Amino acid sequence: MRFPAGAYLCFSIRLKSDISLYLDAGATILAADPAETKGAYDLAEPNEWDMYQDFGHSHWQNSLIWGIGLHDVSILGPGMIYGKGLTRRGPGPRAEVRPGDSPVSLGGGRPGAQAQTPLGEGAQRAQNNSMDGQGNKAIALKLCRNVTLRDISILMGGHFALVATGVDNLTIDNVKIDTNRDGLDIDSCRNVRISNCSVNSPNDDGVCLKSSFALGYARAVENVTIINCQVSGYDPGTFLDGTFKRTQKQAPDRDGPTGRIKFGTESNGGFKNITISNCAFDHCRGFAIETVDGGIIEDINASNLTMRDVTTAPIFLRLGSRMRGPKDTPVGAIRRVNISNIVVSDAEAKFASIISGIPGHDIEDVHLSNIHIVYRGGGSREDAAIETPERESSYPEPSMFGTIPAYGFFIRHVKGIELNNVEVSYMKVDLRPAFALIDVKGADFKNVKAQRVANAPIFTLKNVEDFGVWQSKGLSDTRLEKVADKKL
Repeated sequence: MRFPAGAYLCFSIRLKSDISLYLDAGATILAADPAETKGAYDLAEPNEWDMYQDFGHSHWQNSLIWGIGLHDVSILGPGMIYGKGLTRRGPGPRAEVRPGDSPVSLGGGRPGAQAQTPLGEGAQRAQNNSMDGQGNKAIALKLCRNVTLRDISILMGGHFALVATGVDNLTIDNVKIDTNRDGLDIDSCRNVRISNCSVNSPNDDGVCLKSSFALGYARAVENVTIINCQVSGYDPGTFLDGTFKRTQKQAPDRDGPTGRIKFGTESNGGFKNITISNCAFDHCRGFAIETVDGGIIEDINASNLTMRDVTTAPIFLRLGSRMRGPKDTPVGAIRRVNISNIVVSDAEAKFASIISGIPGHDIEDVHLSNIHIVYRGGGSREDAAIETPERESSYPEPSMFGTIPAYGFFIRHVKGIELNNVEVSYMKVDLRPAFALIDVKGADFKNVKAQRVANAPIFTLKNVEDFGVWQSKGLSDTRLEKVADKKL
C-alpha cells in the first residue's frame, strides 16, 4: 500500500501479513486526537499478565499501527509517522508525564507482584484509569516474524515509537525517531538487526532491549545486533528539525535527559548473544545493562562506542532483585560481558561507572578494555568516605546509589573482572579514588591510568580476593590474595 505525498489523518491501522506500507517523501501518517476528531483508537485487548509490566508493554491494539501474529510485513520510507494525537501515558490519575515526574515504570509493579483479579474478558478499568479510545504507541507488533522497518521517520511516537514483543527476524534500518518517550523497545524478540538508526528521546530510553512477562511466559531477547546508531537527549522535536536544542534540563526522574542504549528494566526472560558496535551517545545517559526480574544476561559484546555530555554513569551494569514477575522466580545473573574501545567526555561526576551485583549474587566474567573516560570531577574527601547503600530491590538507575565514593569505577559483588588499557581522568579536581572495589573475587588491572591529586589513593579495596595490578602508572606491580580494607 503506497501513501503519496500528503497528510493522512488516521486512527488505528491494522496491519496484515504479506503487506508493505510505503510512505513517499512528503507523506505523513498523522495520528488523530480523539478529543478533537470524531473517532477512536482500537481498545487495549485484555492481558491477564499486565500486573508484571507497564500498561504500554502489555497491550498492542491501542496503537496507531499494530499487528499481531503476522508474517512478512514492511513499513518503508522516506515518509513520516507523526504521533501528534497519541498519549504518552498509561492508565492512572495523571493526564501526562511531565518533566520532573517519575516515569510510570518507577511506580508500576512491586517486588513479587501477584495477580489477585487478572484483567479478563469483559473486565472494566476504573474511570480514572481508562485508556478507552486513546492510542499510546506509534507502532506495536506482537508475535510476528519477518518484519522490516526501513527509511521512515517517527515524530512524537507516544509511549513507544515502536514496541515489538515476541517478534522474530526483525530488521530496522535507517529509521529516524524524535520522540517524547521511548524510541525502539525490542521485547522478547529473536534475530534482530538494528542499523544506521538515530533515536532522540530525552524523556525515556532510545534503543531499549526488554524481556517482559507480557506474553505470559519468560522469553529471552536473543541474537541481536545494534550497529552504526546514534542516541541522544536533545529537546523533543529538535533532532528532526536540525536545531539539536539542549534547553530541557530534566527527564521524568530528574536525572537529566535519558536517550541511551539499555537492557531492561523489564528483564524476566533475559538477554543472550547481543552485539552493539559503532554507536554514538550525545547529551544523554550512558550504556546500561540491567537484569532485576530474574532473567539471565550472557554473551554480550559492546565495542566502538563514543559518548559526550553524559548525564549519569557512562557504563552501568546492575544485577538486582526487584523481581517483578511470578512468585518464587530466582534472582538472575550477568556473565560473560565484553566492553571495549569506549571514548567518553564530559561525564557526570557523581556516579562514576558502576558494576554492581547484590549480596550473594555476583556479576561474573566482565572484561573492559581500551576505555578512556573524562569525568567532570569535583568530588570531595567526604564523598570518598560514603557507604553506598545496596538497594537490592530498587528500580535500577545509577542515581539510586547517590554520590559514589569513587570517580572512575565502582565495582561491587563481582566475580572475575579484568580492566586492560583503561584511563580515567577529570575536568575539575576530584578527591575521591579512581576505583572502589567491594566484595570482589578475582580482579586484574593492567595498564591502567588514573588522574589523582597528591596523597589520594587510586584504589580502595574492601573484602577483595585475588587482586592484581600491573604496568600501571603510579603503582608498583602488586598481587594480593586477600585484603579486608586497603588503599593503593
